[in-house]
Amino acid sequence: MELQDVTKTMDHWEQIFQTEINKMPLAFDPAHDSLHLKRVVAMAKRLCRLENANPYVVIPGAWLHDFVVVPKDSPLRAQASQISARRAVEFLEQIHYPKEFHAAIAHCIEAHSFSANIATKTREAEIVQDADRLDALGAIGLARCFVTAGRMQRSLYAEHDPFCQNRDADDTQSTIDHFYTKLFKIAKTLKTKSAQEEGQRRALVMEKYLTDLGQEI
Repeated sequence: MELQDVTKTMDHWEQIFQTEINKMPLAFDPAHDSLHLKRVVAMAKRLCRLENANPYVVIPGAWLHDFVVVPKDSPLRAQASQISARRAVEFLEQIHYPKEFHAAIAHCIEAHSFSANIATKTREAEIVQDADRLDALGAIGLARCFVTAGRMQRSLYAEHDPFCQNRDADDTQSTIDHFYTKLFKIAKTLKTKSAQEEGQRRALVMEKYLTDLGQEI
């Protein structure tokens, strides 16, 4: 890293990242808004400290992980993280972010996506992926799940067999099915020890919700 780059603190870079993101003309989506982004960044920082990873890779990767937002129902959804990674590198070049970190940051962004199914090759990529996936779990994960379901006009649960006991889950029809097709699977894909511990806690929140829902319907 060049001397002039070393003198720029991460606070300085984060101000640049946030200013750029604030300018992005995004469609309103409470599940992928600036609050989601800030939660992912905060969790990534926490995991970075606990896992002794490189903040010059993790923090930009977290800020820019959804640099290009592709709707959940878009045919390009599986390519969203790769599109974001390419655009993020272009942006990093424009702001003269230290070039030696560009490839590692791009990998963090590419590999964070569940639908892209790209293997993580670094601890930093594991952290960005874990931070994003943790936001799909627990109390906040429940809220985001139902917000997205409302936007996509899906029913809350299947009237017959709402908890998929005797049928295959189909989250294109029922929101609760999404717990079985993706959310509980996400909890099992967390890579770092710190994220796994937090993921277990959040999975219990979701399991209790389903138990409570079963008593009410």
